[in-house]
Amino acid sequence: MREDQLQHLIDSRVRRPDAVAAAAAARTRPGSLLGDHGRLMMIAADHPARGALRAGDRPFAMADRADLLDRLVLALSRPGVNGVLGTPDILEDLLLLGALDGKVVVGSMNRGGLAGTAFEIDDRFTAYDAPSIAASGFEGGKMLTRIDPEDPATVATLEACAQAVGDLSGHGLMAMVEPFICHRVDGRVRNELTADAMIRAMTVAAGLGRTSAHTWLKVPIVDDMERAMAATTLPALILGGEVSADPDAAFASWSKALALPTVQGLVIGRSLLYPPKDDVAAAVDAAVGLL
Repeated sequence: MREDQLQHLIDSRVRRPDAVAAAAAARTRPGSLLGDHGRLMMIAADHPARGALRAGDRPFAMADRADLLDRLVLALSRPGVNGVLGTPDILEDLLLLGALDGKVVVGSMNRGGLAGTAFEIDDRFTAYDAPSIAASGFEGGKMLTRIDPEDPATVATLEACAQAVGDLSGHGLMAMVEPFICHRVDGRVRNELTADAMIRAMTVAAGLGRTSAHTWLKVPIVDDMERAMAATTLPALILGGEVSADPDAAFASWSKALALPTVQGLVIGRSLLYPPKDDVAAAVDAAVGLL
């Protein structure tokens, strides 16, 4: 990012906060959730608001906002990338930089379950809500839905997610639900990445809210993916997760999942923004090639 671009961004936030709403109103909206390739290819960047800044072996990779924005703008400029997922601060930076025209924009909603905290499963809605997403002219909202059988806070998160699904649907907007069965291991929350766990998580997520008409699922790769994805007819997007030490294997697993009938695209964040060789354009182009 050029110094003058960063300064313009800061000046807008200091002197012209109404520029954010003006940029949202002026944004060219996409004609469809799907790109020319018939899939949804999204870049995810909502990790920092949950205190999750690590990418691979870099514990504070996402802590430099100018660098993160530079990577995001580059990723969004690549052919075939037609969407982005983020919290208000990041999406508004991208709006002010003019990077969201024609893109599917999904606002991240519940970031209150901060990584590594005692209250992580109490994943409160601390970012977007359905009315603010609709007012910004965005295409949908995303919610993390972790189900810990031993943590009573789970039910409050489920109830809040169900309400958000219904509220988004009332505006005709996508509700992107990211479900996991999880457990605490040595005091830290760990997702159970098995087909059995994903089946349970997806069937719960699919039933949230007053209607499932606008619900999409955001799911990880697990062994026996075919059996897992047979648990629902809802459209699904594959998430990237942690930066893999074997990117070729990760790409192969994404490619295999994309052949399943309900899988409609990819939502990848750190794996493409902070790839092992740090070549963002090449990593993004390779992912788009899978579509």
